Amino acid sequence: MNPTTIVTTDHLKVPDATLYYEVRGQGPLVVLVGAPMHAEHFAPLAALLADDHTVLTTDPRGVNRSSLDEPGQDSTPQLRADDLSRLLTHLGAGPATVFGSSGGAVTALALAIAHPEQVRTVIAHEPPVSRLLDDSEAHDAAVEDIIATYASGDVAGAWVKFMINANLPLPEFDESAGAPAEAPAEPDPQQAADERFWFLHEMRGTTHWQPDIAALRAGPGVVVGIGEESAGQLCDHTSTALAAALGTKPTYFPGGHIAFADDPAGFVLRLREVLRENGVLPEN
Repeated sequence: MNPTTIVTTDHLKVPDATLYYEVRGQGPLVVLVGAPMHAEHFAPLAALLADDHTVLTTDPRGVNRSSLDEPGQDSTPQLRADDLSRLLTHLGAGPATVFGSSGGAVTALALAIAHPEQVRTVIAHEPPVSRLLDDSEAHDAAVEDIIATYASGDVAGAWVKFMINANLPLPEFDESAGAPAEAPAEPDPQQAADERFWFLHEMRGTTHWQPDIAALRAGPGVVVGIGEESAGQLCDHTSTALAAALGTKPTYFPGGHIAFADDPAGFVLRLREVLRENGVLPEN
């Protein structure tokens, strides 16, 4: 990582929203995108890639520094894909390799379907495409229950239901106190706003999205990524189902669902291997 790498920040007005984005480095274009995670979560990984790539990161609409004209508008993969397309057009960049994680992986897949000419390769890391599962109706119902629980004011209850549905480990509880062993810090106002937007305006559209498998097969290459520590989790199942539908095998990355943020230095080594395998990096 070059500590002197210049990071250019700016905003782009798009229909119904204003997007915040960052560009750093030079070389082949790689887009790092999440949902609900935003550019700050990808900054360490982006800095590592910027030695030999142009790296675009952004806050998805309605999150952090990307504002909505109407704050109550829902965020869908199609809208977020259109936002990415407009960013690429604005920058005169592409086709791009797009690494998306979680909801960002769904965004990247939607971009490949709607604007295949702007995408070189999609690396879809643990997309929650639960509509591909045999028990998709149960997961849809669970998501509706999670959203209703949050909307009722039971934030902790919504998180517990979310973790159970995703098959993620619950926080350890101190049974004598009837509370978590380590109570979470009070979120700042922006974190609270982003959490609320995710539960009430982003989760449904992301998890209920139905991928067009035929279009994905006919479009740019799709690499389906799974964390080595994600075995048995919902996104392990959804990613495995997506790879099977595409007629490919999953590509494994170190760590779990958010390893790119938890250990960017370790994650970037595997990501560089995948980029090289897909012709984005030279062999030497």
